[in-house]
Amino acid sequence: MIDGNLLEPDQATISVFDRGFLYGDAVFETIRTYGGLPFEIDQHLERLAWSAGRVFIPLPVPLDVLHAEVRVAVDAAQNPESYIRVMVTRGRGAMGLDPSTTEHSARVIIVDRLEPPPATAYAQGIAAITFKTQRFGDATAAAGAKVANYLVAVLAMREARAAGASEALITDHTGRIVEGSTSNVFAVQAGELITPPESSGILPGITRRRVLEAATDLALPVRYRAFDQASLCGHDELFVCSSIRELLPVVRVDGRPVGGGAPGPLTLALLEKFREHVARDMGLAQSVR
Repeated sequence: MIDGNLLEPDQATISVFDRGFLYGDAVFETIRTYGGLPFEIDQHLERLAWSAGRVFIPLPVPLDVLHAEVRVAVDAAQNPESYIRVMVTRGRGAMGLDPSTTEHSARVIIVDRLEPPPATAYAQGIAAITFKTQRFGDATAAAGAKVANYLVAVLAMREARAAGASEALITDHTGRIVEGSTSNVFAVQAGELITPPESSGILPGITRRRVLEAATDLALPVRYRAFDQASLCGHDELFVCSSIRELLPVVRVDGRPVGGGAPGPLTLALLEKFREHVARDMGLAQSVR
C-alpha cells in the first residue's frame, strides 16, 4: 500500500527522487501478527510518530488513519501470519540535502508472509558476533529513533553470516554492547536480568518492554546497565529480542560459549511468559508458538 492505495508488489513504485531512496531519510516500524491481528499496533505507530518527530518528518496522515490502512493491507494479503513494515519518508524533492525542498511525506505499508525463526533456534540457541561501530544517529537528535538508514546493521549482519552467526551485537566506541543489529539485548547474571538503559541511545523496543513486564511477573530483579564486550561471555545467559523473533537465546559470541553453551532456564521462562502475555492480550485460546 502506498499513500493509501492497495497495490500488488510488481505495481508498487516510488519516485527515485524520494528522499527515503536517495538518503535513507525516512522512519519505519516492523510489526507482526498473531492470529492474523497486528500485535501492539498502537504502540508501534506511536513510536513511529516519535521517531518522525526526532528527525522532523511530518506524518502525512493521523495515526488512526495509518492504523486503519495497516488493517486493510493485512486483510488483503490473506497470509496465515504477516510481517508488516510501515514506512514514512520525507517525500520527493530537488536533489540536495536541504529538506525544505520536499513536497510531501510519503507512506508505504508492506505486508509479507511471516517467516519466524525455526523452533530449533529457540531450543538450541543461536550464535552471535560483536561488531564495533559508530551508529549514524548517535550524538544527534535522531538518537534512539528507528530511521531507515540501516547500512551499519547490513554490514554487521554480513559479517555475522560470514562467521556462521545469526546476529551481530553492536559495540560502541567505548567497548560497551549497546544492542543487536535489529534487536535489544539482555543478559542474566546470578538470577538478575541486565539490559542497557534507554539513556545509552538504544531503540526503546516494544518487545523489550514486554520482556521487562514478564520479568516483573516472574519476580526477576532488573538492573539497567551496559555490559562490555570482554565480560559478555561471562554471563550466565544471554538473549536478544525483537518483534519478529520474540526472545532468542544466544549461546555463543565470537566463537566462545555463553554460560553453559545452551539456552538458560530464565531465558526460556521469560519466553514462555512473554508468549502467555501475547495470547492473553490477543484473545488467543492458548500460548503462541
